[in-house]
Amino acid sequence: MPTPSNAKSAKSAKPTTSRKPLLYGAVVVLAAGLLGFASYKATSPDDSSRDTAATPAAEVSADPGEGIYPELAKLARRDADDKLAVGRADAPVVLIEYADFKCGYCGKFARDTEPELIEKYVKDGTLRIEWRNFPIFGEESENAARGAWAAGQQDRFWEFHRAAYAEGAKEKGFGKDRVKALAEEAGVKDLDRFMKDLDGKAAREAVAKDQEQAYGIGATSTPSFLINGRPIAGAQPEETFTQAIEAAAEQAKSTAGAGSDRDAGKGSDK
Repeated sequence: MPTPSNAKSAKSAKPTTSRKPLLYGAVVVLAAGLLGFASYKATSPDDSSRDTAATPAAEVSADPGEGIYPELAKLARRDADDKLAVGRADAPVVLIEYADFKCGYCGKFARDTEPELIEKYVKDGTLRIEWRNFPIFGEESENAARGAWAAGQQDRFWEFHRAAYAEGAKEKGFGKDRVKALAEEAGVKDLDRFMKDLDGKAAREAVAKDQEQAYGIGATSTPSFLINGRPIAGAQPEETFTQAIEAAAEQAKSTAGAGSDRDAGKGSDK
């Protein structure tokens, strides 16, 4: 999520992709509107006096099925070969993150919250995290996004992610030389290949695809999230994510149980 001082930049950025909403029906258009509004409120100039930890809390209902849009849940790729994901492809809960490496709040989430979610939920098989590059702050954002993708081609995406979101990293910028240095820090072995991939057609297309998807669901700032189809905007407190993840896990468990009961009933009729 951009800081209040650069929230305006996020709104005026000109992406290479169109911003047409994805055609998932009226209910998803409603969800997109809610996410866009929440994104704006979380980064509006009126919040300039607030600390990054005090972004407006996203409300997560105690009802695990409330606020969930099944068509948005289908955006999870669940590709076991996805270089920009962590966790089991068949995990019951998928968190999709749309983020920019120049976004200060994205860095806060990456440093303070994401490691806790990985430790608590990814390692036990409950959660899968899928990254989507959503560069909205110009050329350097694009450089970092393509660099992250290129690092992923050598299985070093998460190491690059950690280096790029380290304290003070974004203040050094993301020019080509700096992105190369981050790749080296991340342990990318073939730096010549990395630089070729960075400027290649495949990287540009992959980043554009993620960016198009983000705009399509109504995201207007970073970070924005989907948790099994539940939109959450901003670097919310950790408890917002744990509540949403646990509700989604419970919902997935209930759905699986209902399916088993139906199958058992069919078997007894034979």
